Amino acid sequence: MSKTWRPATQLVHGGTLRSQFGETSEAIYLTQGFVYDTSEAAEARFKGETDGFIYARYGSPTNDMFEKRMCALEGAEDARATASGMAAVSAAILCQLKAGDHIVAARALFGSCRWVVETLAPKYGIQCTLVDGRFIENWEKAIQPNTKVFFLESPTNPTLEVVDIAAVAKLANQIGAKVVVDNVFATPLFQKPLELGAHIVVYSATKHIDGQGRSLGGVILSDKQWIDENLHDYFRHTGPAMSPFTAWTLLKGIETLPLRVKQQTQNAAKVADFLAEQSKVGKVIYPGRKDHPQADIIAKQMTGGSTLVAFELKGGKEAAFKLQNALEIVKISNNLGDSKSLITHPATTTHKNLTDEARAELGISPGTVRFSAGIEDSEDLVEDFARALAQVSG
Repeated sequence: MSKTWRPATQLVHGGTLRSQFGETSEAIYLTQGFVYDTSEAAEARFKGETDGFIYARYGSPTNDMFEKRMCALEGAEDARATASGMAAVSAAILCQLKAGDHIVAARALFGSCRWVVETLAPKYGIQCTLVDGRFIENWEKAIQPNTKVFFLESPTNPTLEVVDIAAVAKLANQIGAKVVVDNVFATPLFQKPLELGAHIVVYSATKHIDGQGRSLGGVILSDKQWIDENLHDYFRHTGPAMSPFTAWTLLKGIETLPLRVKQQTQNAAKVADFLAEQSKVGKVIYPGRKDHPQADIIAKQMTGGSTLVAFELKGGKEAAFKLQNALEIVKISNNLGDSKSLITHPATTTHKNLTDEARAELGISPGTVRFSAGIEDSEDLVEDFARALAQVSG
């Protein structure tokens, strides 16, 4: 495999293993375990003296292909594929912490991510401080002598705030902490957290990587030493492994990732520009627009916009519901990154478990709507929004 291949080529050919049959499409190794020629061979495999697979919970040829392909795209040394995006998030955080440690996390997180650091971790004696991640001084003020992990999303879900990853990583390195970045909204095509100084990157592969509404999956990427020393045993013994069939599905999805994300991003930008001109829309937040509050950070750490748009309707929840119910092409769903355009009302779905005060801090109002652009014709999407907005009062 050539290291000089560009992303689109890596995503078709990277990490491919072929059996003796020379198949064109990657094979699915639907097996739980593996056999050994001799007892001595089994012993050597378990001792780590010889390479090879032991049990599908630890890894399989199909999973290995997916992990290697993701490494090639991300620029990571090693990876582990998980059963879901949240399995990746929780494993990446918890595998490296113990009772008495401290997490600093950006407060703008997906609801389940916030639950892991704010509710689950403290049950095991791991404390967490949430900060407004947009300002580096907030990260610095939150540091304690026992701070071990910084955790953030950028852009954030659902309000598309941006965190200066390089600045956070520089601060973390000064105290020996690790930076974990959830890079779902940027995709590995538009942002490279490891190149910016982050130590661990996580994805919900359910989103753009599958991108076609078929499979749950996640992946954790880092350097080999960190994975060997922190994630390896946690992964083997707690069992968040991805199934080989899912890994195969994701291998098929990742081949078309650049094509889909390019079209989705173009569609998102066109819809964002349209919505910004509508009197019933209070504000539009899109990383590809010059009026994004953190356009300067976006310019230095992202190479593209996003497939997501956040906007606020002046009529609040009633207007948001009326808009969503009136759309024909765009479907109501809490998922994102799909080839189909999707829309959701965060206050009543993905972030409903937060208090009113917490949602207000994050900029999630009753009128906030999150749009995930699909690969449909952009003119059809704009016309769909125009029709739906015409039915909204105000």
